[in-house]
Amino acid sequence: MIWATFAILSLVAFAIVLYPVRMAGSGMLTRSDTVPKILADQMQEVQRDLDRGLISEAEAQAAQLEIKKRILSTLRQSESAPANGAAGGRKGILIAAIFAPLFAVVYYTAMGSPDIPSLAFAERTEERAQNAEVTELAARLRERLITDPDGGPSEGWMLLGQTYQRMGRLDEAIAAFETVAKRPDATSATFSMLAEAVVIANDGVVIPKALREIDRALELDPRNPAATYFQSLYFLQREQPRKAYELLLSRLDEEETFAPWMEVYAQQINRIAAEEGLPAFQTPMARGRQPGPSAADVAAAADMTDEDRADFIRSMVSRLAARLEDDPEDLDGWMRLANAYSVLQERNLAIEAYRKAQALLEEMPSDDPRRAVVREALEQLGG
Repeated sequence: MIWATFAILSLVAFAIVLYPVRMAGSGMLTRSDTVPKILADQMQEVQRDLDRGLISEAEAQAAQLEIKKRILSTLRQSESAPANGAAGGRKGILIAAIFAPLFAVVYYTAMGSPDIPSLAFAERTEERAQNAEVTELAARLRERLITDPDGGPSEGWMLLGQTYQRMGRLDEAIAAFETVAKRPDATSATFSMLAEAVVIANDGVVIPKALREIDRALELDPRNPAATYFQSLYFLQREQPRKAYELLLSRLDEEETFAPWMEVYAQQINRIAAEEGLPAFQTPMARGRQPGPSAADVAAAADMTDEDRADFIRSMVSRLAARLEDDPEDLDGWMRLANAYSVLQERNLAIEAYRKAQALLEEMPSDDPRRAVVREALEQLGG
């Protein structure tokens, strides 16, 4: 009985394989199906780095533009690729479809057993395929950069460094970041991202090399939240917890509105306060400025439930919206508000805020990168 079942299953599998092969090939999976998905993941990673304060908005837009160019390039290459190998490929599939079931039956007869437990092979195969794809893309990007007569764009090297860092290839990530760090267009984010890679490569220890990059980042932008955090980590590792504590509090006090990186600050401050017996967040945030969260608010957010934290963030968004009613010419404020509404899945409010920003952009230069950001956001929201 079991062999009859196997025969039926083999015929079904054969039919499934044969049907698309006989078609025109329109259903074949190509690189244009897979590569854009991976590049889209990198787009999301850039957005997360922006939310964490690791890069500026201008750098995020530049990186996203580079990724979009690569997506378009991949799609164009796919569209222009010759299809002269398709017939031979379909013939090979037909042969495999006929002989694979026969081979499987023979092999199972000799080696198989229904009592052997199955393995999550499909999951491992998919993961390996994704890793191989990312590795190949990284290699291709590096090749393009090193063969560029002009040395390759800085945005490309930064993207390569981030990719290597996510892959755990930290030495190569550091080398990519250092390429940009040596250039005159290196920004504060360049040095803070290089410092982060060095710290990770040294098991979380802020070694002198990392400290030098932190100092360079803060020299260019004293408000760089990532560099400030690693500087506080350096103080903490040098048994100067109070200095680390005061540095983080001081940086929080400079902010007017809530940002995602504040939760990381709050958690670190809470740990130091608990270990050293220090008072919790006595310094008010943005004293005398527009309404915003106090340092105590941010501290409390670290211990909130997901629901309470969502309510807390909504209250911060409401304060920003109220401030914009008094200052409707704040273009970046409207863009931050629109992005916040998008995160909260308030589609109509996000569209309204983006349209406010779009109206203000009419008075800006035609090459202002924020025009493309707003236009694409409205397209995604269907507005």
